[in-house]
Amino acid sequence: MSFRDNLQHLRSTRNMTQEQLAMLLGVSRQSVTKWEAEKSYPEMDKLLKLCQIFECSLDDLVQGDLTGRAPEPATVTVPAGPPTDVCGYDEHQRMLAWKVPTGVAAILVGIAIGLFFEGAADLMPVGARDGLFVLIVLAGILVGLVFLVPAGMEHAAFQRAHPYIEDFYTEDDRTRARKAFSTGLIAGIALIFVGIGFLLVLGEDRSLENIALFFLMFFIALGVWNIVHYGMLLGRTNVDEYNRSVGEDLEAEEIANAQLDEARREVLLATKKENEKIGAVCGTIMILATIIGLGLLFAPVLTSPNPDAFEPEGTSAMWFWVAWPVGGLLCGIVSILMKAFGSRSR
Repeated sequence: MSFRDNLQHLRSTRNMTQEQLAMLLGVSRQSVTKWEAEKSYPEMDKLLKLCQIFECSLDDLVQGDLTGRAPEPATVTVPAGPPTDVCGYDEHQRMLAWKVPTGVAAILVGIAIGLFFEGAADLMPVGARDGLFVLIVLAGILVGLVFLVPAGMEHAAFQRAHPYIEDFYTEDDRTRARKAFSTGLIAGIALIFVGIGFLLVLGEDRSLENIALFFLMFFIALGVWNIVHYGMLLGRTNVDEYNRSVGEDLEAEEIANAQLDEARREVLLATKKENEKIGAVCGTIMILATIIGLGLLFAPVLTSPNPDAFEPEGTSAMWFWVAWPVGGLLCGIVSILMKAFGSRSR
């Protein structure tokens, strides 16, 4: 009995479509089709995962005869029909939509609390009134990283395990996500306006300046949380964007070794090369911007007949920082143009 016959039988006993099995394995449907047509063969890690899904040994799956085995309750059983989320994509994306905005909001709340206590105590002698502010902000950053770093690592691991997701969202799912995002966006903007209102009302009194700044940053944090959270929930329904982002986030070796059909692998590798080119060009632009910025800062001093008495006011030294925003804008323009012309060429 062939591997193909075993695979087809086991899949049918679980009421599992090729798309659903592909999602469980993190491959494309075309890969499963090729396996069942005996045009290609899964790699060892996929074979072991198949053994886990269908609760069989590797020898039985590859060389044995499983077509006569009666269906047994399986740890992974999916209903027949259109593609469904069998690899936990939606749950994973919802987890990200909580952790990422919470991490960002924690950093902003840390700044808010730091502004509230700014100047309240001297932590060190001489001119250290801002020491407490710095410590609180650093604590907020640390709390934020507690959410952001694990979320990033989990997302990278999920991408490696599932480099391709079959789109299972319905138009109703996308409509609900768009409505939720609209509500979250309006609520987020309203919260930011509330913070600005506190600043306008309380900011005129110097004695209440710290309180005004606290409420401003606090409500900005709440607003940003809403906008980012519902934005990510909307973004999760764009499965094509997820599949495209795999080419940006995974290393070329990981893409090359992934169990994908050749056409899909070539697209991801082309995307990876394109992003590497964009990164190289942007890196060059920012290095040039740094050279220009440092030149604007020091050139007037170096060319002055009396550097000790040189006053930079009114000279190019006052505008050295402009080089970096201009460099960033150029990077954005170059990225858009390269992606646009790169897409046309493909």
